[in-house]
Amino acid sequence: MSEQIGLFYGSSTCYTEMAAEKIRDTLGAERVRMFNIADDEVLQDIEHFSFLIFGIPTWDYGELQEDWEACWDELDQIDFNGKKVAFFGLGDQIGYPQWFLDAMGYLHDKVINLGATPVAYWPNEGYEYDESKALTQDGTHFVGLALDEENEFDKSEARITQWCAQVLDAFGLPAHDG
Repeated sequence: MSEQIGLFYGSSTCYTEMAAEKIRDTLGAERVRMFNIADDEVLQDIEHFSFLIFGIPTWDYGELQEDWEACWDELDQIDFNGKKVAFFGLGDQIGYPQWFLDAMGYLHDKVINLGATPVAYWPNEGYEYDESKALTQDGTHFVGLALDEENEFDKSEARITQWCAQVLDAFGLPAHDG
């Protein structure tokens, strides 16, 4: 295992990919390897990292993004014990307020049940939605960074910067110099 971070994402409309690139650049491109889970055999690369970031958008009425859905059962074959995982999700809190970031909640729960240690929960204050499967049990935080590129794209950069500092701290890695 290296000190590198494996960033795995699924993206249908490029918004999640663009967020992943911003996260990579904020953390430091030299320490992050990005993987689009749509690529064949990419899940086997998860084993090579102690520090992981998973990115997933929520589709329609609380559905998984299709690339994550296609490999959902394969995740069960991965040993997540000893791995720290941070999550980020994209959703539309105005258009789909009853399902805001549900896919991130599903992915979080699955990976945690497979032995991963979750890090970098994100406060839910300042968001306007009705329900979300991505909330912590006490309902005060999302299980990862919450981004809404449809309605709050102007807040994403500051949120990413703040969250990335939280991720590095949780991973026990020094801040990025660049």
